[in-house]
Order: sequence, then C-alpha cells, then structure tokens
Amino acid sequence: MGNVIVVGGGAAGMIAAYAAAGHGHSVVLFEKNEKLGKKLFITGKWRCNVTNACEKDKLFENIVSNPKFLYSAFGYFDNRQMMDLLEEAGCPLKVERGERVFPVSDHSSDVIAALERLLRRRKVDIRLRTTVDGLYAENGEIGGVLLSGGKRQAADAVGLATGGLSYPSTGSTGDGYRMAQELGHTVKECAPALAPMEITESWCASLQGLSLKNVALTMSCGKKKIWDGFGEMLFTHFGISGPLVLSASSFYGKCKDKDNVVVTLDLKPALSAEQLDRRILRDFEGNPNKQFKNVISGLYPSKLTPVMVSLSGIDGEKKIHEITKQERTRLLEITKGLQMHVSGLRDYAEAIITQGGIRVKEVNPSTMESKCVKGLYFAGEVLDLDAVTGGFNLQIAWSTGYLAGSSIV
Repeated sequence: MGNVIVVGGGAAGMIAAYAAAGHGHSVVLFEKNEKLGKKLFITGKWRCNVTNACEKDKLFENIVSNPKFLYSAFGYFDNRQMMDLLEEAGCPLKVERGERVFPVSDHSSDVIAALERLLRRRKVDIRLRTTVDGLYAENGEIGGVLLSGGKRQAADAVGLATGGLSYPSTGSTGDGYRMAQELGHTVKECAPALAPMEITESWCASLQGLSLKNVALTMSCGKKKIWDGFGEMLFTHFGISGPLVLSASSFYGKCKDKDNVVVTLDLKPALSAEQLDRRILRDFEGNPNKQFKNVISGLYPSKLTPVMVSLSGIDGEKKIHEITKQERTRLLEITKGLQMHVSGLRDYAEAIITQGGIRVKEVNPSTMESKCVKGLYFAGEVLDLDAVTGGFNLQIAWSTGYLAGSSIV
C-alpha cells in the first residue's frame, strides 16, 4: 500500500482521506486552516444540510453542471450510504421539508466531529495550519506536494480537494485551480453560484426583510424560460435572496445574454388567473365605497401592499366602485407576474458555491483520477460540478471524495 496525501480538509477531502485509509494506504491530510471543515461549519445556516434523502434519479435532476459525469460517483457512494456512515459515527440525522437532511442536534459541528472520529479510527495523519503551495509531477506521474517554504513531501498519490472560490473567509481561495493548471489541466471560467440576485427596480429595497412563502418564481433570458420553481424567497436591500432565488441563480450563469434576465414572481400560485380575478371581484363587490389601498390589504403582506398599489397604477385613495376593469386586470397581472430585472449576482463572499472549475473531460469519472497526471485525483467543488440548494452540492463532495479515495491503488 502507498503513501497518499489529501490536500484540503473540507467535506470532499475528509471523506477522500477516510476512504483511502480504508483501502490500507498511509494517509496524510493537509489543511491550511486551524481546524477541519471550516466551510462545512457554516453551511445550512450552521445546521449543515448534509445531503438530500431523495431517490437516486432525483439526485441527477438537481445537478446543474455535468450530471452525467456523476453516474459512477453516485453509483459507488450515494446519499443513503453517506447518511448511514454519519449515523454509525455517532451523528443521528433527520429529514426535513424537501427531503433535506440535517443532524438531529441542528449543529454542523456534530457532523464535523463525526467525520473526525472516522478519520482517527483509520489513523489518518491530520496536519492543520499547513499550506500546500503546489504539486509536482515527473514523467506524467504525480510526485507529491510542495509545502509553504519550498519543502517537498513525496506521495504515491495525491487527492486535490481544495474547494472553490466561495466564502473566501473559510480559506476557499481557488488554490486548487492554479495547482491543476500548472500540471496541464484546463479550468472552466469560474463564477459565483447559489448567490443572491441584485435587482434594478428601486422598490425592492423598500421590501427589505420581507420573506414570502409558497410563491412561484420563473427566470427568463429574453423570451426563453431558463428556470422555474416554488418555495420561499426574501427581499434584501440590494434585491432578492432565499432558497428559490439561490437555486435560480445557478442557471443565471448559463444565460448568454445577461442583460436581459428577468425573474417573474407569482404571488398566488395556488389560484389560476380566473380564480384570482373572482377573488378580487368578491372583495371589490363587498366593499364598493372603501379605498383601494384598504381593500387589497388582505391580498398581500402589509409591507408589500403599498408597492402593489404603486405598481398597479391605481390611486390608493380611489374608491373601489370607481376602478375600471382595465385597472383590475392590471392588478391581476402584477399579482400573477411581478417582474424584476436582474443586474447581476452577489460576489463570492455571499455565494454558497462556485460554478466552473477543473474540466471534467480531463478527469476519469469512474475513478476521479486525472487523465493528464497519473496518481492525481480530484474531489468536490474544485471540479466543474454544481447543483441547486437542498444538500445536493455536499453529496457531490461526499460521492466524488469517497470514489477518489477508494480508487487510489
């Protein structure tokens, strides 16, 4: 059995080191931070959405970039196996809405502690506060890593699991991309993903802090619909955020004409346009002498009502019996189709993941081994793989990491 080095002590790196050690290798795990799992600690609002409990075919449906590349990885180590592994390691789990999986304790630290127990059980040599500056290879085969200060540490195989560029405060600074490029790999252009959206309409800022549940959101690029979903969103001082928006943002990066991206919000998706019109008519007919702004207050959250009055073009002081059918139709249209123009996404400091990375065509999907350098393996966010919210991105890390570690010979 050989000497293996894993670079990066995040989700993918820890599981890769665990898997490699389980195959009899002597494994050293290098992490530049003072502790393992620093980004894992803050995921899911510090609760850690470790995976999604959906059926395997639905895992692929929620992958945004290169789902076919993951067939072998998900087939080798899937969400159920990851759940079993954590529970066996002393971290009981629970399944919540949308089949999202969290630790019963709601503490991400318990997930990290379970992984550390697994690593200790297999005698992985964990070296914290140790920066890897680069990799070196000889005659097309990996030689080892270059530590800060120029020291070389030889290895028979290296697993690169350095993450992406999102949340740079956790140490995700894109080092792995550079290291891979230096050994001949191509890196697809990176961009923030699962990130809040900036909106051009000024009225958005007046709704800061308003959370909407059970709404439908559609994102279009020109006339082409590129994403739709149902769930929860949040207005912010710069635009919109929340689970719906974050998932939509992953498809924003796929749009070639970013100057024409529009999100449309259906505030009453449970009602058809005809049903909503009848509801509005009932409200109007029952209050003919009341002011418009007071009658529609039952349709929307209080903070949203003045915005809807303004966007409808109807004077809020106007009596209901004076409102025309054309004005009522306009109110119906903006309730079922409230449009906002996207000017961009927030940067990496607020993005959950990175879109782009090492091109998967240069990696063997059956082993995660580099096609350019023998003995070099990749796992996690450093690869050009990403998914929507709900635990799917962590499952990419678990599956690719476990397969990479298990494939080292």
